[in-house]
Amino acid sequence: MPWRAGERVVESMPVGFMSVDQDWVITHVNPAGERLVMGSREELVGREYWSVYPENVDSDFGRTFRKVAETGESALVEAFYPHPLNRWYEVEAVKASDGLMLYFTDVTERRVAQERLAMLARVSAELAGTLDAGIGMSRIPRLLVPAIGDWCVLTVVDDGGRPADVGWWHADPARRSLVERYAAVRLDAMPVSSPVVQALMGETVVSASADVVDLLPPGEARELALLLGVTSGVTLPLRGRGRTLGVLTLYFDGLRTPSAAELTTGREVADRVGLALDNARLFTEQRKLAEELQRSLLTGPVQFDRAEVVVRYTPAAVAARVGGDWYDAFLQPSGSMMVVIGDVVGHDTAAAADMGQLRALLRGIATYSDAGPGEVLRGLDASMAQLQLATYATAAVARFEQTPAEAARAVTRMRWTNAGHLPPLVIHPDGTLAALAEWKGELLLGVDASVRREESVVTLDEGTTVLLFTDGLIERRDADLDEGMSRLREAAAELAGAPLDVLCDELVDRLVHGQPEDDVALVAVRLRR
Repeated sequence: MPWRAGERVVESMPVGFMSVDQDWVITHVNPAGERLVMGSREELVGREYWSVYPENVDSDFGRTFRKVAETGESALVEAFYPHPLNRWYEVEAVKASDGLMLYFTDVTERRVAQERLAMLARVSAELAGTLDAGIGMSRIPRLLVPAIGDWCVLTVVDDGGRPADVGWWHADPARRSLVERYAAVRLDAMPVSSPVVQALMGETVVSASADVVDLLPPGEARELALLLGVTSGVTLPLRGRGRTLGVLTLYFDGLRTPSAAELTTGREVADRVGLALDNARLFTEQRKLAEELQRSLLTGPVQFDRAEVVVRYTPAAVAARVGGDWYDAFLQPSGSMMVVIGDVVGHDTAAAADMGQLRALLRGIATYSDAGPGEVLRGLDASMAQLQLATYATAAVARFEQTPAEAARAVTRMRWTNAGHLPPLVIHPDGTLAALAEWKGELLLGVDASVRREESVVTLDEGTTVLLFTDGLIERRDADLDEGMSRLREAAAELAGAPLDVLCDELVDRLVHGQPEDDVALVAVRLRR
């Protein structure tokens, strides 16, 4: 359209307007445009567009404008223009008979808000991804800069009440090593009046760089602070439930100072980090309490003169899944050794309590009656019914017996029975393996007190190793028990000649990698003269 026809409308509209001719010379800028690009029309009109805005020669803006000039098709583009504008703009480019018309608005506030929301979402995802405070916290700073600061340091208070810088990051890669060293030495140099100490007391502190540097005594920390050239900063407490668990310090370079939006976002980040730290502490405390309860119910096994016995117990990685796995090994009045492995249905402290009752009952029945495995489990079933213990459990019980004649031949009889549990695995002295039975799904304890428990007997040579274990050792969400048993057999065959302690440690390490999905209990018996 002819320029004069729309001049009054263009001059009065709130949207920025700029026109360029076919040679890319700026021909007009309206008052709104002057405000948005922070330049007067006297400074802009008559100058080549690319010389005024050199960053647009090879940007989304420039590429879009040239395409509109070539094709005549209007286009909308949104992008960031760096220094000296440092703003986000949305521009509609329209082909005119003598060049281009550009209609533009400043969308910085919206884009910054979107970026901060996205940053908060990334922070939340990072915090939700782990309950290990050390690992999760170290990655947080790199999510925050440069969105709400040019660099930052994250401080966490340990269980002993000592603060430690666990994460740091700088937007400028060349300065990251300086920040890393500064984080390593600054806390030891800070006096009690420093912003970090004030934030640990629950106070948010906005300060100038000179104020912080003046507080630091002469030394490496002070020199590094001067080299980093920070001009201002904000120190935010990381609050948990009724306590401060750390500090987030944001630093701003050059003329940049924390805006109200950055302070608000910083506080929200600090609150989320503080809550995550508190949750991690509560998780650790809950898991420790449950594990201590479990371990308090699992006394060490008796050492038998004709066998070496090693036990291992590893709690589930998830605190709420600590529960009902148990093991036991003791002597009966006849001198035979009885070994037990069991698992109460359920994964909580109630299951652990039930486990303690069943373990004590079984031990009492076995040591008083001197009965074999089948009769011991029958007596346990009857006691559960009589005492109205409303729980279910699996168990495998093995008794190692030896007559004088068998001792002379260096062999031992193992009499065993099973109540819905995985059968023992035997490693012969030559390294070959034998599964004593298929897992046939024998009836669990607590279902029918009148059921008869069958026994099996096998003769074992000196040097034989017997493994009894709970399903946490081999069970995985993405595989069935048969696959898990295959992995166990492969590892056991490879480790057959290892010392018993090493064998147990390696089996647990290889099969659960320190992060068991369920409790793991393992008893290993190696026969000897």
